[in-house]
Amino acid sequence: MNTVIYWLVRGVVAGLQALPLVWVARLGRAAGAVAYQLDGRHRRVALENLTRCFGREKSADEIEAIARENFRRIGENFAGAVKTAAMTPWQMLPHFDLTLARNILPHEANAGPQSRIVAIGHFGNFELYARFGQFVPIFKCAATYRALKQPALNRIMVELREGEGCRFFERRRDGAALKAAMNDTGLLLGLLADQSSKGVRIPFLGHDCDTTTAPAVFALRYHCPLHTAICYRIGLANWRIEVGEEIPTHENGHARPIAAIMGDINRAFEAAVRRDPANWFWVHRRWKD
Repeated sequence: MNTVIYWLVRGVVAGLQALPLVWVARLGRAAGAVAYQLDGRHRRVALENLTRCFGREKSADEIEAIARENFRRIGENFAGAVKTAAMTPWQMLPHFDLTLARNILPHEANAGPQSRIVAIGHFGNFELYARFGQFVPIFKCAATYRALKQPALNRIMVELREGEGCRFFERRRDGAALKAAMNDTGLLLGLLADQSSKGVRIPFLGHDCDTTTAPAVFALRYHCPLHTAICYRIGLANWRIEVGEEIPTHENGHARPIAAIMGDINRAFEAAVRRDPANWFWVHRRWKD
């Protein structure tokens, strides 16, 4: 069965990768619109999350409009990620803007790149985070991921990421390898920080939720500058990654509390959500009792 699933999905992937990116984006948006009608479970989650965060400032119709567009964006982003995985950096240049990445570049022309931690989230085509090193080659990109339960789908995901120039570490089995990699210089480690995870319970969009401590812990442990990065959709099949200013990890010569550092990250994510509410992954249960 795994073999059948693999070749069926591989055929869909090959079909998408053979089309122009704009066509793929339109197909993804259409698929997202259909999913909004058929996927009642995730539709309810999105509407509940949006109502929790914006119920006092937006009408029910406005919230539903955001949810509908969110599903279209998710379809566009996932289909776009499949296509961009097969594109060279030169082919992607008209669709991918990194002009606001200067916050993580060395301040001096002859300065070597210091390893950095980047807190990332499910904004826009978030798979593009892994392509960062192809456009800023002074860094070696790395990220963590959690393997999919379905072996065939996980195999395809790994194959799609092989050409992205990013080293991926599986969270449950590659801990030792990641620690060894952190001893290198010029590493740009992206850590997802916008999903419910055991860590600290701090506010996000006005409501307390479990928040990972990984970005703060890694930044403190390995003495790395810490930033956030947001992928915005700026048009059909067009995205821009904006890197935030460095988040302080020390104050008066002492390490800041983990909760305070992660609170700064949450506030940066909040600003990104409010700037474009449909750009975030509302179908995840971010707030759990």
